[in-house]
Amino acid sequence: MRRFGHGLVLGKFYPPHAGHHHLVRTAQDQCERLTVLVCAASVESVPLADRVAWMREAHPGAEVVGAVDDIPVDLYDPAVWEAHMAVFRGAVPGRVDAVFTSEEYGGELARRFGAEEVLVDRKRTLFPVSGTAVRADPVAAWEFLGPSVRAALTRRIVVLGAESTGTTTLSRALAGHYRSRGGVWAKTGWVAEYGRRYSEEKLAAARAADPAASWPDVSFTSEEFPVIARRQDADEERAARLGSPVLFCDTDSFATGIWHERYMHGRNAEVERIAAGRRRDLYLLTDHADVPFEDDGLRDGPHLRPWMTGRFREELERTGRRFLVVAGDREARLARAVAAVDELLGEGWHFADPLPENVRAEVS
Repeated sequence: MRRFGHGLVLGKFYPPHAGHHHLVRTAQDQCERLTVLVCAASVESVPLADRVAWMREAHPGAEVVGAVDDIPVDLYDPAVWEAHMAVFRGAVPGRVDAVFTSEEYGGELARRFGAEEVLVDRKRTLFPVSGTAVRADPVAAWEFLGPSVRAALTRRIVVLGAESTGTTTLSRALAGHYRSRGGVWAKTGWVAEYGRRYSEEKLAAARAADPAASWPDVSFTSEEFPVIARRQDADEERAARLGSPVLFCDTDSFATGIWHERYMHGRNAEVERIAAGRRRDLYLLTDHADVPFEDDGLRDGPHLRPWMTGRFREELERTGRRFLVVAGDREARLARAVAAVDELLGEGWHFADPLPENVRAEVS
């Protein structure tokens, strides 16, 4: 196999998929050094920085650089080619020995770089997927997407509510419902409430010091809540990278802010900052009215449930989050929640169209 000094892979990676990764790996195997140039147009809805980060994560051995290219593609207009090359040369100024591509334009691109063209799986037989296909139906293309892209596209559903209102029961049931659909949905994830585990550990520590200790003997400090919020987010992100197109979470860092109010009687700016940095697609607020309070050893506030339900609702409304209040028995709650999630999934994933392309075959 011939070896090249400096290779180049160029694309929109909108978003990156298995075919892109195969192209990059093939180029890495044949080059001493490889540059991956990510070109994004301003009209596209996935930021350039995200695509660069995804490609860097997937290919740490390559040099991944990005450029904004707002010039429509026209393979038959020399002036358009020159404009594109000015962008490409600005991002990759050095000598290029080989251009690796699966596209129709590969030969001309290589010629203009003064490099050799290396064509890789032009007919997409190894990985029958394209950027256009992913944008049109991410669920159908899910198996071709890497962890970082899956995490970005996963629809995140958070079940939250006051003490003993069935958040764990409903979130688990939802995950089980979607897993039962099979196929791509079989890996639907569920994220446990880290705050509960944290509370169990605090109670165990209190009992180690005093075997007679109970939950009312446990106290919190404000500084503990950002720790809980960050861990909750980390668990959620890990699950989103591994699962199906939908993820169910038993609480989240946004809800941690309300729990801080419940125990510390005020807001926590750091928790709010953490929560603001995460996207969730739908919140399901479990009503307290239809669920008897059960003391499981980590609960002591049945009288606070109406207040907490109200605060959750107020903050969801204030922050403009999409949410639904679920009430009734378990079957009614699950049915209503499934209908809401199906409605969300039915809305699809909306990618802005890339710039027009005058080509004979798809350029992805």
